[in-house]
Amino acid sequence: MLDLLGEYPSTLDAKSRVLLPAALKKQLGGEAAKGFVVNRDVFSQCLVLYPKEEWNKTSADVRRLNRFDPDNVEFIRLFLNGATPVELDANGRLLIPKTLMDYAKLGKDIVFSGMGDRIEVWSEELHKRTLSGKVDFKSLAAKVMGGSPKANGA
Repeated sequence: MLDLLGEYPSTLDAKSRVLLPAALKKQLGGEAAKGFVVNRDVFSQCLVLYPKEEWNKTSADVRRLNRFDPDNVEFIRLFLNGATPVELDANGRLLIPKTLMDYAKLGKDIVFSGMGDRIEVWSEELHKRTLSGKVDFKSLAAKVMGGSPKANGA
């Protein structure tokens, strides 16, 4: 089971290639050699880099959805649109498809963020903005993790 952690600034080259940070490569172990699927994030304006095995699990869940339900069909269409297999080249770089780069507004400076079983790929600017503290983290934590901030001593 993967437990990818950390934030890693990186740089896209002129050909839309980026070196996978060594710390993430180490956390991935042999999974990095199996390849990845990169896709749009469904909640934020970033990309999600799924190790191939994790993508297989996620796509198996999607395949189980009833394709005769219009909401399921719409979800499947939106979720799978743009999903692209990518592999590390001989120099340890990933090629990010242009359409996905445009969606995530990726420029030269990007950030890889370990998210457990997957990796988010952000434009540096959008990453900073997203983590700028506009969300009341105490309330969000209480809502998501249970209890209330006061009951938990916050």
